Order: sequence, then structure tokens, then C-alpha cells
Amino acid sequence: MSYMVSIVGRPNVGKSTLFNRLVGRRKAIVHVKSGVTRDRIYGKSEWNGVHFSLVDTGGYNPSHNNLLDAEIIKQILIAIKEADVILFLVDIKIGILDTDIEISQLLRKHKKSILLVVNKVDNGKYMYHNTDFFRLGFREYYYISAINGSGTGELLDRLIEILKALGRKEIVEKEVIPRISVIGRPNVGKSTLINSFLEKNHHIVTNVSGTTRDSLDVLCKKWGYKCILVDTPGVRKKSKISESLEFYSTMRTVKSIEYTDICLLMVDAVRGWEAQDRNIFRLVEKNQKGIIILINKWDLLNPGKNCSIQKNFEIFIRKKIAPFDNVPILFISAKNKDGIYNILPIADQIFQIRKKRLKTNLLNRVMLPIFQKNPPPSVQKKLITIKYCTQLPTSTPKFIFFSNFPHYIKESYKRFIENKIRDHFDFRGVPIQIFFRKK
Repeated sequence: MSYMVSIVGRPNVGKSTLFNRLVGRRKAIVHVKSGVTRDRIYGKSEWNGVHFSLVDTGGYNPSHNNLLDAEIIKQILIAIKEADVILFLVDIKIGILDTDIEISQLLRKHKKSILLVVNKVDNGKYMYHNTDFFRLGFREYYYISAINGSGTGELLDRLIEILKALGRKEIVEKEVIPRISVIGRPNVGKSTLINSFLEKNHHIVTNVSGTTRDSLDVLCKKWGYKCILVDTPGVRKKSKISESLEFYSTMRTVKSIEYTDICLLMVDAVRGWEAQDRNIFRLVEKNQKGIIILINKWDLLNPGKNCSIQKNFEIFIRKKIAPFDNVPILFISAKNKDGIYNILPIADQIFQIRKKRLKTNLLNRVMLPIFQKNPPPSVQKKLITIKYCTQLPTSTPKFIFFSNFPHYIKESYKRFIENKIRDHFDFRGVPIQIFFRKK
């Protein structure tokens, strides 16, 4: 079991900036608008050889003005309970507010190791502000600037002392396990699916579209499978990205796709397959990631479980995603957990398929007779032949075919080759790249 450190504080005190500073990359969105972080965001950090997990939380707002505020507070309470050490962040420029006092009282109830972190000391003169942080009642406090890093070394030194005193040996995950990103349009049920996998409310779920703004990852061990599940913000049409924050969220989803192994593309059954679903699918294909299409809320569209409706829906989607139509399509209800138990086994199969390497002699033995029977169409009276093929030693399936006139081979024949590879070898749910070279 690894160490867990949670960052807690009211909105806009710099929690996400400190989180990014400690994990070493811009994982959490940082914005001048307060209240940007809503879910718990996890990251890994290390200091002086000690590894620990870091949790960024939403800003604590005691007003409970809406459902979202109440859900954020639930997430903060979970982060407090999970933590071995809590970094309680306050803002030296604003000083102590009633909310800070309320948070301090809340933290003391949980009897955790707490370090008071006075942030935004971007200039030494702020250290002498007449702000009485002592009345928050904590023995240890540290002046830092999360934005430029000053003071964080001393803070980390003390944090590691506390963690070592726990007498628990941290575990550094060395085995390679698949990263599975749940992607799709806003409000299709991505967070609900992850909560159903974990059987707890790990992520905030409301009927408000766009609740998730960061990409959030969590270790999942279920039914004999282990993976990192990544919840992502919904990808909107460009014309609907009306504020910079939505743009950042969309880019975060795109980046999640780049750093994942398998994507679960969730589609709202009631709204049907739309152009934006196809755009997201092509983005996954372009990045050479494994993919499973999940038709969510199927219980609402087809409560009678009519097989012909399901079959027609599947045929329609496969026509839309052709030629890469050899993709698992599952009909589920994330809320009711219908059909979700097949997802991880199939994802594990696709993870293994992406690493598949075909022996060159086997590939040529299967493919060369096909080329002899169905050669590429002649161009300018030139007889085009393919003499040899091999799979490249890359992390995803890429094949190179040697021809006497590779530049004359048309895209339609390239698709023909891909279909024949899929007919003879199992590359279900995995994009294939094909290249032609002069022989």
C-alpha cells in the first residue's frame, strides 16, 4: 500500500498549481476562474527516493448553493479519509477567511497529519504580512510559492519525514498494466461507468453536462483484471466550445488518448451515432489506439431487448466507421451495470493484440498467394506486383509491403490488404498501418 497525500483548501488558493509542481507536469487544469477542479485528481510524486500518491481536490465551498458544491465536498471528505498526510493550503495575499477556519475545524476532526501551507509567497515581503495564521491552530506551517517553487523543498523534506515515520514501505508499480481511457461526448455516462466498475462514487456524477473537466485516472482491480481507468471530459464540437476552460478540457482528452492503450468510446443510445462520435473514433484510429465502442443507456432505447433493433444499430455504426469496422461494439447500461462485465476481458484481449507480432514467413505464406490471385490494378500499362511483406518491430501493428511500383498502389487496394490481414489474423479493435516501399 502506497502513501497518500491530499491537498485541501478553499477555491483559488493554488491547489492545482501546487499539485502540478509536485507531480512535475501540467496534469490538473489551472485557471484564474475559481472552482475549476471538481473531482479528485491523482498523480505520482517522488522526493529523496520516497514515492507517494498525490491528490488534488476541488475548492471547499461551505455554502452548498447547488448540487455540484455538495458533490465536491463529498469528494473532499473522501480525499481526507484516504490521506496519510494533508497539505492544507491558504492564500497569504487574501489572508484568513471564515472558510479557512471551517476547513481547519473539519480537518482536526479526522486526526490526520496536517501541514499548513501558506501559498502565493511570490515575494519575500509577503512573509511579514500581518496575517495571523497561528489562530488556525496548526503547529507546523510552511511559506511557499507554488507558481515558482520557492519553499517547496523544505515542505517536501518535512512531508517525507512524516511518511517515513509511518513505518510503511511504499510500493512502486513496475509491472506494465493497460491504461484504458473512457471517452465520448459530454454526459454520455463516462463517470457513471467508472463508478460502476469501482462500485463506489469515485467521480462526481450529475445530470449537468460537462461536470468532468480534467482527465482523471484510478487503479482498478476487478474480476481478475488490473488496469488504469482514465475518465475524460466530454469532447464537444468546436463551435460549441464557448469558453477557454472547455478548450483546455477538450485538449486534455486529446492528450489522454495519446497516452493511453485502449479507448472505450461511449455513445448515447438515445441520441444515436452522431458526427462527433465518428470524429472521436477517427482520432483514436489516427493515434493507433485499441478501441471498444460502448452504446450506453441501451435500456432506455430498447427496454424490450429486441435483438433486431440491436443488430440494425450495430450494422449502421459499422458502415459509419468503415473501413476500420472490425471493432467490438457492446450494448450496456452503465447505471444499471448491464453488459459492463464483458468490457475488461475484451479490453485485455485488445491490449494483447496490440502487441502481437506475426512471423515474416507466416505473413508471406498467407498474403503472397492473395496478391498473386488479386494483384494491384495496373497503372499506365505497368504490371504492379508485391514481392515481400513483413511486420515492423513497433509498439503497434505496422506492416510494410515491397513492390516494383509502390507509388502507383491506390488507397482502395491498401484497404483490401488490411481487410485480408484482418480476415486471417485477429486484430480486432486495433488499427493497422500499411506502408509500401520500392523493392
